[in-house]
Amino acid sequence: MDDLIENPEDASAEKQSAAKKSTLVSVAVNLTLTVSQVFAGLLSGSQGLIADGIHSLTDLIADFVVLFANHHSAKDADEDHHYGHQRYETAASLFLGISLLVVALGMLWSAGHKIVNPIAASQISILALYVALGSLVAKELLFRYMLAVAKRVRSSMLVANAWHARSDAASSLVVSVGIVGALLGFPILDSVGALIVGLMIIRTGWSFSWDALNDLMDRAVSEEEHQHIEKIILSTEGVLGCHDLRTRKMGDMILVDVHIEVDANATVQVGHDIALTAANQVKAELPVLNVMTHIDPI
Repeated sequence: MDDLIENPEDASAEKQSAAKKSTLVSVAVNLTLTVSQVFAGLLSGSQGLIADGIHSLTDLIADFVVLFANHHSAKDADEDHHYGHQRYETAASLFLGISLLVVALGMLWSAGHKIVNPIAASQISILALYVALGSLVAKELLFRYMLAVAKRVRSSMLVANAWHARSDAASSLVVSVGIVGALLGFPILDSVGALIVGLMIIRTGWSFSWDALNDLMDRAVSEEEHQHIEKIILSTEGVLGCHDLRTRKMGDMILVDVHIEVDANATVQVGHDIALTAANQVKAELPVLNVMTHIDPI
């Protein structure tokens, strides 16, 4: 007998609200930075600051992707999506990871171009440094805020978007160092810093992209979480054992399949109640969306 235990709530209202609020804060910050960086870059003659403003504009696009995914992932299950729409978040994480890779490759390309064609020190004014440092502080604070929210609501999509903000902070740091170097007569510092940060962002973007791709391919949970689920099931009264425990990710939720062993003399009702209790205990302790149980009499 297979018994599908459904969670009455497909998504946490708190998680959806927190994701929307933090992303709207990011939209406001990125919009402000885009305008100020591009305007100050034009006034001060800093091409790096203008490029950083365009980078902030790409973050705005990422924010709207997160808002879109956050809205659609909260939809209830329907005829075409029996387990809900949580994988919108995984798809968004994949997009954000790929966008980080694209941004990093762009930084590496720009750094190589500046090595060949460095900007003269006289072309940049001190105004560019002030704006770049202000952008650095704003982006770092935004990163810390978004990461704290992401960890609190356990959202991999928000974690990816937070690190997208950190990549922009790193970009502002590179621009600041480059401006200082240009003002001191060493514009090559801009290119060296951009190369280092670009490689760091590539590593982060690849990590998020690979994780999201694996989750879309039904990757199992970690060994620690697997053992935790097994321990909860075995501790349930009436469960004599379990086997063939399988898991897969569904956004930030988990789907579980398991064979539960019960007394062969127990009635169908008793076996059902034991399986239901085990499933509810698993969902009470872990972000589990559904538990499919098969009763094995022994």
